[in-house]
Amino acid sequence: MAKISEYSSVVGSSTIEELQLLAGKLQEKIVQNINSTAMGGGVAELLSRIVPLLQELGVNTRWDVIKGGESFFNVTKKFHNALHGRPEEISPQMFEAFMETSQQNIEELKAYGDIMIIHDPQPIALIKKKLSMPGSKWAWRCHIDISSPDTHVWNFLKPFIHQYDSAIFSSPNFSPALPIRQFLILPSIDPLSDKNKDLPQETIDTVLEKYQIKKDKPIITQISRFDYLKDPIGVIEAYRLVKKRIDCQLILAGGTATDDPESSKVFADTKEIAGNDADIHILPVPSGSDIEINALQRASTVIIQKSLREGFGLTVTEALWKAKPVVASSTGGIPLQIRHKYNGLLCHSIFGAALSIKQLLHNPEYAKRLGENGHEHVKQNFILTRHLKDCLLLFLCMYHSDDIIHL
Repeated sequence: MAKISEYSSVVGSSTIEELQLLAGKLQEKIVQNINSTAMGGGVAELLSRIVPLLQELGVNTRWDVIKGGESFFNVTKKFHNALHGRPEEISPQMFEAFMETSQQNIEELKAYGDIMIIHDPQPIALIKKKLSMPGSKWAWRCHIDISSPDTHVWNFLKPFIHQYDSAIFSSPNFSPALPIRQFLILPSIDPLSDKNKDLPQETIDTVLEKYQIKKDKPIITQISRFDYLKDPIGVIEAYRLVKKRIDCQLILAGGTATDDPESSKVFADTKEIAGNDADIHILPVPSGSDIEINALQRASTVIIQKSLREGFGLTVTEALWKAKPVVASSTGGIPLQIRHKYNGLLCHSIFGAALSIKQLLHNPEYAKRLGENGHEHVKQNFILTRHLKDCLLLFLCMYHSDDIIHL
């Protein structure tokens, strides 16, 4: 992983000096992050970048993971879907299973931070440990779009949330009325990581050869874990509408997460819908294959993100950084990243997605201009160093009682 000084080539040396100044005010604090998985999914990827850089800046930052079995993660997956607004059948026994595993984690997981950052619903009940840690500051960081949650699940979680000192959201649209302070921290990408750094054409060609993807026709790509909310079947339907007019190929690539037991079924359903079309490539790319994901994005003519619901949508950020024209659903945090017709195209349906893809394939110059604008937008707003600054300011703000905090 890159050192903090190496980011000056992207954001300038003054930004790095500012981070060092802020970090110096936190030398005596321990920051403990807790989530549900060490690999797979956006939260684990984010923590894998943020934690080492905070440590290098001198902030004693740790990362721990809760334990949970299949039944627990089946329930939390339903929670995840329900909070996004998808109807789910959740029985009283499922809530009991959630609490049983939560109680085990409360008893077994060691909490030691001066500042505790608890990510998403899976470890939310750990707030019960706060009473035994006088002086500690607790923040619940929600990476989910909870703008229209299932009320049954939301009402179950609210008593836990209300015990936190603060809540952190990825978009102002996700923020509900709460009796605790709220912060906005937009996610980010690491421009120097294997997933986002520049690649030689030879590396890109090698990855295409590995997956038997030809370069003789346009490539439409969606990079996402296999999840119904990412609508891979809708992507295939949009591709087929485009295919009627333009000979092209489709890549659906992604992996799974240990806390998402539903992904294997989504993958199987997607394969079945794809059928025998040789121009549809369904690629189960394992976690850690960042160079391959990078290469697939850079080889693409158009990148799509047709989510039905979305948290922030870092795959969109990654594509914009690579100056690729992007067609994405107007949901979750995606409209924060894409200004329609300026640095990408927003869509609201399968037909709309297909129409936008055809427009970009028919007009390469327009597609190129959108991509260039997208790259600059990410550089100004969604780079890892800005995220680090927000985190450092958050940690400092947690020790101040101002009603309004500007990060």
